[in-house]
Amino acid sequence: MSTLYVIATPIGNLEDVSDRARRTLAEVDALACEDTRRTRVLLERHEIPRPAHVFPCHEHNEERVWGRVLGLLTEGASVGIVSNAGYPGVSDPGYVLISRAVEAGIRVEVIPGPSAVETALLTSGLPTSSYTFKGFPPRKGGRLRTFLGQDGDLPHTQVFFESPMRIVKFLAAALEVLGDRRAAVCIELTKKFERVHRGYISDLIEELTDRRIKGEVTIVVAGNHPKFTRQEERGPEAAEAEVVLAGG
Repeated sequence: MSTLYVIATPIGNLEDVSDRARRTLAEVDALACEDTRRTRVLLERHEIPRPAHVFPCHEHNEERVWGRVLGLLTEGASVGIVSNAGYPGVSDPGYVLISRAVEAGIRVEVIPGPSAVETALLTSGLPTSSYTFKGFPPRKGGRLRTFLGQDGDLPHTQVFFESPMRIVKFLAAALEVLGDRRAAVCIELTKKFERVHRGYISDLIEELTDRRIKGEVTIVVAGNHPKFTRQEERGPEAAEAEVVLAGG
């Protein structure tokens, strides 16, 4: 049966590819790649034979590539799709091919694997029972603040992808819109120079301002809950006033 395989690949450490992913990559007739050069590194690292057809599928050509993929699937071929890291279609090319295949009644099989979303969420130490992945935020200030405010009153943890050049700008907007919540800035997850900065947003801004940061960045921000929001320090006068109001 013709199948479109959605194959998750390592987000950094190439050892994180699964046996099932390696087998599938070796068996598909064609492979659509966000970047064929990046995929070639993965194939060579694990001595996976190169499929007969390997072609690019990125944000600028995904609509056009669907015609080629549909032709291969119609002929009975199996086609895999991979992005540079993690799951195709999750803030990466792949959604168009997946949605078109579903609409055409073509079998779609997902080969699970690494994800920066869950890796960052667990690394952050923030609640995992309920969370929202927000992807890449808008760049412009007004749209960014509106974007952050959409779930600002909700209690669930939020996960974002961000450019290393815009971390402090993002955190400053988050501080303005969400308040001084607990957060984590996760850099180069699973790679040799992985590091995670945890703390209140205001502290992270101070820590990361003027620091040169490279690599992939995932930011996790706590939901709207007093346990994870810094409370302003109150002097003895405020405490005394509370006692009076309470009738003490």
